[in-house]
Amino acid sequence: MKHSVDLLTEAVVRTQNPTCMGLDTRVEYFPEGFFASEKEDAAWLEEASEAIFQYNKALIDGLCDILPAVKVQVAFYEMYGLPGMRAFLRTMQYAKRCGLMVIADVKRGDIGSTAEAYANAFLAGAPAGKGRVSAFETDFVTVNPYLGTDGIKPFTDACREHGKGIFVLVKTSNPSGGELQDLVCGGKPLYEHVAALVDGWGAGQVGESGYSAVGAVVGATYPEQGAALRKLLPHTYFLVPGYGAQGGSGASLAGTFGKKGGGAIVNASRSLLCAHKKQPGTHFVDAARSEALRMKADLLSAVGGSIG
Repeated sequence: MKHSVDLLTEAVVRTQNPTCMGLDTRVEYFPEGFFASEKEDAAWLEEASEAIFQYNKALIDGLCDILPAVKVQVAFYEMYGLPGMRAFLRTMQYAKRCGLMVIADVKRGDIGSTAEAYANAFLAGAPAGKGRVSAFETDFVTVNPYLGTDGIKPFTDACREHGKGIFVLVKTSNPSGGELQDLVCGGKPLYEHVAALVDGWGAGQVGESGYSAVGAVVGATYPEQGAALRKLLPHTYFLVPGYGAQGGSGASLAGTFGKKGGGAIVNASRSLLCAHKKQPGTHFVDAARSEALRMKADLLSAVGGSIG
């Protein structure tokens, strides 16, 4: 059984593109005329959720040959209730059928049996008789480490047993993350203590690629800290949010990558989903594709022109 981190590494090398498309899809992002409904009841939730899935599907169809992965943020689907969660599920299933790696951005974190239930939902599958049934088509999930090791262990156990992966929040891209993450404890910032835990949690799960199934979320908006974390975590795969709309760029991320330009997947959401707004008259899929190719070139220039 090949681990998800090895499959992701292969996909990035194959496409020569360390870009992940973030499907944080909202009705407000649609181009004019894509969706219109005058309903103001539960029927609107159904129609909006279907439109979101169709938008995602069109983007996946148009970009799956140049991208290795998508990240699907559950909050943008939960807000539409059960119809939205069906769109969440269908989006991930469709991305998998198109050969993309799938990251479920759910930021789960709890203790004991609750953490195990979350791990079952997104990684291991629900126990069913002598086997398991997967509820969601995912390769990775994002995890909040605030509750410590007993909140992480069910996820790392699921990674070990089912070949999946997680990305643990270490240094996030949002401006106020430093209120907690930068607090100095024992002579170093808290995020470095979390990084040490991540290194330990993944020590026994390093795959053929040289990277662990236990990855880290490291924001593109803090490139100096990202470079420092790369030195501390040479065997940890990074999920890097904050590119584009939040200000991250390829040149600033050079230190975030590992050997041969590997070890990191950079997420872009609004800059791809809303690319058509900066390219008037261009179909939203064509606009997203051209922006994805621009982003690919930008990131490749940061790692010396090639990966692997």
